[in-house]
Amino acid sequence: MGIGGLEDRVRQVVNAIIDPETGMTFGEMRVIKDLREEDPGVVTIEFKPSSPFCPIALKLALDIKDAALKVDGVHKAVVHCLDHIMQTTIDKTVNEAEVGSKSEQGR
Repeated sequence: MGIGGLEDRVRQVVNAIIDPETGMTFGEMRVIKDLREEDPGVVTIEFKPSSPFCPIALKLALDIKDAALKVDGVHKAVVHCLDHIMQTTIDKTVNEAEVGSKSEQGR
């Protein structure tokens, strides 16, 4: 019921992000390769930068994560960068960054 709706809302928001280098939206560029609600309120997003050497891939990953977390009902967003020379580092940096953000609000 709510799963598809949340995925659709998150997809709409992240596809509206504008790539600073091209001025096009992520939707127009087809940057988002997969988006799933793994558990209630937990979304996993896979994206592919326009180049395996894209110098702003980390910024794009953070933008995707920030946008997803602003969607009502999303408690956690996990972002994976695909086909980039620094994808392991980007994934680790972006997904560890959340540890202090939402989890500490409950304290």
